[in-house]
Amino acid sequence: MLRDFSLQSLFMGLLIAFVGFASSFAVVLHGLTGVGASEAQAASGLMALSVSMGVCAIVLSTVTRLPVSIAWSTPGAALLASAGIVEGGFNAAVGAFLVCGLLVVIAGLWKPLGRLVSAIPAPLANAMLAGVLLSLCFAPVKAIAFNPLLGLPILIAWAVVGSVNKLFAVPAALVAFVLVIAFGVEIPEGAFATISSALVPTVEFVAPQFNVAAMVSVALPLFIVTMASQNIPGIAVLKVNDYHPAPGPLFATTGVFSMLSAPFGGHAVNLAAITAAMCAGSDSHPDRGRRYWSAINAGGFYILFGLLAGAVTTFVSLAPSILIEAVAGLALVGAFASSAVAAFTEAKTREAAAITFLVTASGVSFGGVSGAFWGLIAGGAMLALARFTGKKA
Repeated sequence: MLRDFSLQSLFMGLLIAFVGFASSFAVVLHGLTGVGASEAQAASGLMALSVSMGVCAIVLSTVTRLPVSIAWSTPGAALLASAGIVEGGFNAAVGAFLVCGLLVVIAGLWKPLGRLVSAIPAPLANAMLAGVLLSLCFAPVKAIAFNPLLGLPILIAWAVVGSVNKLFAVPAALVAFVLVIAFGVEIPEGAFATISSALVPTVEFVAPQFNVAAMVSVALPLFIVTMASQNIPGIAVLKVNDYHPAPGPLFATTGVFSMLSAPFGGHAVNLAAITAAMCAGSDSHPDRGRRYWSAINAGGFYILFGLLAGAVTTFVSLAPSILIEAVAGLALVGAFASSAVAAFTEAKTREAAAITFLVTASGVSFGGVSGAFWGLIAGGAMLALARFTGKKA
């Protein structure tokens, strides 16, 4: 196994971990605080997720000798931001994270549930995701309205670098964010001492609570989004690159690691899609049989970045929250565009997808249950009605 290691795979592993962490950690922090996490709990959750997905990537890639890239559920974090604080607060959200992980394990081991998830019409799943992402994608514009001198540099960095290489667009926005904090935000006295003390990792245990509202508002939509937007595409990317693992064990393993991270604030880990393409492609290594080392190396760097989560969170807190929300929104623009196009491509499901999108994007909850769930229900009912009446489009 060690003879398969290469400097090329080491560099690719570092690049994968940097892109994966830097491009979406803001979304994770925003999502966790959106369901009631304190700053310390959000930092703990970020660390738990990063360490869990790093260990998961190392385990799966070592056992299978395949480039199995693991990520946290970025669409899931966006869902949390739109769900809001549920009855029972963050403790109830953690209970929902545990149930979501359990559902992923069951979907991997019990084929009927996996088939049921696959049977959800793709246009409706994409419409729900687009509705969840919409409000977050407004954040860059809101940041400019809040303060053009602070918001514009972030947007300009993202746009200029993205026009050259989309892979580095969000990291560029993150660099701009750091510069904005350094030169445009008044830093409180003693802030850097606080950041230094935060370099020591701290873990916050959150006792889970279980209630119906959290299960329906968080656990079920999080499970659907994670499976439909991350796990299933992750398998597809591996197959495109001529790797053919059994999906079930991979899903189940990510579910187990999701459950391990949940009591410490982590919402979900899953198979990666974008970084999976980096791992499985020829840039990882010319020899297909040696590319799994890129995923192993990425896992090691994810663990390292996770241990720095406390300092990252403390530094981010120095700026107005709308600025980090802007970075998160920019990180989700591509996902929003892709999901919106996929939702409205087919004419025969367009109206049902539109209903799903509008109900979800409204952000309105009924009976303590978030709009994401009701959007999927409303769209499904519209689709069923159209099929019952024989409507063609």
